[in-house]
Amino acid sequence: MEIAALLQGYQLCAATEGKSLRSIEIVTQSVRYFREFLLAHGASTDAAAIGPQEIRAFIFYLQQKPRYSNHPLTPVQDQLLSEHSVNCYVRSVRVFFSWLVSEEIIAAHPFERVKIPKVPKKIMPTFSATQIQQLLDAMDTATALGQRNYTIILTLLDTGLRVSELLGLRLSDLQLNEGVLKVLGKGNKERLVPIGRQVQRLLWHYISHCRPVPAMPKGDFLFLTDDGRPFRRRRLEAIMRIGGLKVGLSGIRCSPHTLRHTAAVSFLRNGGDVFALQRLLGHSNLEMTRRYCQLADTDVKKAHLTASPVDNLDLRAKRKQPGK
Repeated sequence: MEIAALLQGYQLCAATEGKSLRSIEIVTQSVRYFREFLLAHGASTDAAAIGPQEIRAFIFYLQQKPRYSNHPLTPVQDQLLSEHSVNCYVRSVRVFFSWLVSEEIIAAHPFERVKIPKVPKKIMPTFSATQIQQLLDAMDTATALGQRNYTIILTLLDTGLRVSELLGLRLSDLQLNEGVLKVLGKGNKERLVPIGRQVQRLLWHYISHCRPVPAMPKGDFLFLTDDGRPFRRRRLEAIMRIGGLKVGLSGIRCSPHTLRHTAAVSFLRNGGDVFALQRLLGHSNLEMTRRYCQLADTDVKKAHLTASPVDNLDLRAKRKQPGK
């Protein structure tokens, strides 16, 4: 019952249950990290031999782990893994062991007496209008690749799509005349996402003038690499990160997910309602959507500090004159 052998069984079962490729990938990657940790510390990788002690040791290891220490493109950083990353790794490993229990491969759940570190609730960062413009300026729209990247950024900003949803779009999912995209979201749930007129125009221009010939006969994905292959998450993340460095963006993570946060807050700030935002983002409930409402309120408060109508008046204190 070696973990590596069992992982293939999990992948097969998860796929037949309709779990997204991204969800399966996250669990797979997390379990492989866990197995590497066990091997490095001389522990057994037999699933039946793993208990709470090994899980707690893994959590402690993650909490001391530098960021990007396993990333193939980004150098190791001085900061440690974020609480969110630690939580994601541990929860994903728990999903795997829950499957082992449900399949009666192991009798006891090693997480039964383990408390997973909670993620502190923080204000989600968003791009300012100036930062968005700077990021767009980093894209050379005189080239086909630059025009593609420019279109991707504005499509993410206009729709709030997840990266997996954007990269999963196919030509047949575009309904440009109606101004909507057919998106396959989490849990294989389809939804129609509206797009604005400017993004409609950009998508039409990209398809008509910039999209390369697909490398594969059935390669009908909307966004392709310069050699006609499907676009990958890491390539998009690298494009945004490099673009941010090029224009000197600081104080914010330059990533596709930050664009999703920005899209949600901008939608609310521009008069959209929370229920429409829930459908737009593909949230199954309002819990996550409400966090954007709180962030939008925070932004209003910050804006009021500099745009207060009364504070910007040139008021002069009136003094009462004697006898009046």
